[in-house]
Amino acid sequence: MHVPRMLAAVALAVLATSSPAAPLLELVDTINLPSVKGRIDHLDADPANHRIFVAALGDDTVQVIDTRDRARGTVRGLAKPQGIAYLPQLNQLVVANGNAGRVDFFDGKDFAAVHRVEGVADADNVRYDAAARKVYVGYGNGGLRVIDPSSGAPEGDIPLPGHPEAFELERDGTRIFVNVPTTRSIVVVDRQMRTRVATWEMGGAVGNFPMALDEAGRRLMVGTRSPAAVVVHDIDTGKVVARVPIGGDTDDLFFDAAHGRAYAICGEGRVDVVRRQAGDHYSLEGSVETEPGARTGLFVPQQRRLYVAAPPSRSAPARLLVFRVP
Repeated sequence: MHVPRMLAAVALAVLATSSPAAPLLELVDTINLPSVKGRIDHLDADPANHRIFVAALGDDTVQVIDTRDRARGTVRGLAKPQGIAYLPQLNQLVVANGNAGRVDFFDGKDFAAVHRVEGVADADNVRYDAAARKVYVGYGNGGLRVIDPSSGAPEGDIPLPGHPEAFELERDGTRIFVNVPTTRSIVVVDRQMRTRVATWEMGGAVGNFPMALDEAGRRLMVGTRSPAAVVVHDIDTGKVVARVPIGGDTDDLFFDAAHGRAYAICGEGRVDVVRRQAGDHYSLEGSVETEPGARTGLFVPQQRRLYVAAPPSRSAPARLLVFRVP
């Protein structure tokens, strides 16, 4: 090989190996929500129509955002909206109203009221079983209310030992994994029998609020606040197989199956990225700065986007931080 060419090749190799790694998350947009006041709770998405739904708990609205042109709509007449779910099969938006003790179903086109289910005290997180076409709402001092979204008819309750926070439904099974912080446990129920089948203790951890399910990997990840960590359970045995310290005040946790990562949204002002490596070795891959108080969000795998909801501050309005997964 000609010497100058050889030196050039070596130089290029050095540059390639020493270049900085791609960012874990890249901030690609910030969508201001100037009318939103106070705390922001959970989010959901309509990926086919590029819409994000934001439960603006502090001003009793749901914000509807078109991520293509930033056009915004507002669903009003709510009372402490906490959990929301978009049902693509029916083009409906479901909103759990904590203060009103009800669950509202809206038409996904014009947001006219379709159904209203009363008697759901402190209605909180919402999940949708698309295969069975059932809506599940965590509520009260301990229960999951089952609702038929086609008719709006309640179909019964699944009792729990305390108020449920995040919960996840198996796709290839019948179980629901439910965080119950007041008992410092995960309660496992069978949604066909509507009974409890197991209880997994958190091993002394307190504040188990967010949850993410890696069903293919047979692992359940739970965010705790004291100590601040992601605690990983084997979903076949309930055994704790890993703990990873994270930032404080986490309220949302998402698993990215394509990259083998979990994104913990921490209210102290960061997103922590936890990676599963060989076996049950989990590690904190890195952190991305957000805003203090930004503790909820949504990961949309179809778009490779992580949305983080930042409440208003003295220097900035409420806003939606949009991160791209490289």
